[in-house]
Amino acid sequence: MRPRSLSRRAVLAGGAAAAALSGCGASDVPQPTPTPAEDPERVLLRQLIADKEHTIALYSTLIAAGQTKLTPFRDRHQAHLVELRKRLPGGSQTATPAPSSPTGSAAPAPSSQTAAPAPKMSLSRLRDAERRSAALRVRQLASASPPLAQLIASIGACEAAHALALPRSA
Repeated sequence: MRPRSLSRRAVLAGGAAAAALSGCGASDVPQPTPTPAEDPERVLLRQLIADKEHTIALYSTLIAAGQTKLTPFRDRHQAHLVELRKRLPGGSQTATPAPSSPTGSAAPAPSSQTAAPAPKMSLSRLRDAERRSAALRVRQLASASPPLAQLIASIGACEAAHALALPRSA
C-alpha cells in the first residue's frame, strides 16, 4: 500500500495550526472595514494588501537601520503585493505608503499630537509578525475562490518559511 501524500494546503494548514497553538494571535495590522454590499473577496484582497504593506514597512525599517541582508525577504513581500494588487480591480484602496527617504525608510508623517513611541523593531518582532501572518493565511483560505486560495497558500508558505529563515541576530 502506497502512503498518501499531503496537499500543500494540508501542509500549510498543519503548520499554521501548530503556530496558532503556540500562542500566535491575530495580526496586529488594522483591517479595512467592509461595507454591507461589498464583495467578500474584494474585502479579503484589501486586507491582504494592507497586511503586505505593513510587513514591507517593518522590513524597510530594519533595512534602513543597516540590516541589508533582509532585502531579499522584503522583495518577496513586494512581489506578493504586486500579485495581490493585480487581482483587485480599481486599485487597493488602502493607505498609501509614506514617501521614502533617501535611505529607503518611510518619512515620518507630521502630527500635531504627540504619538506614543512605536515599539523598537527587531528580528524577533519581525519573526513573530511572519508567524502570525502565516497562521492568518490558513483562516483566509476558507473565504477565497480557488485561484485566490492558491495565491494565499503560497504567500502563507513563504511567510512561514521566512519565520524560520530569518537570522537569529543582527
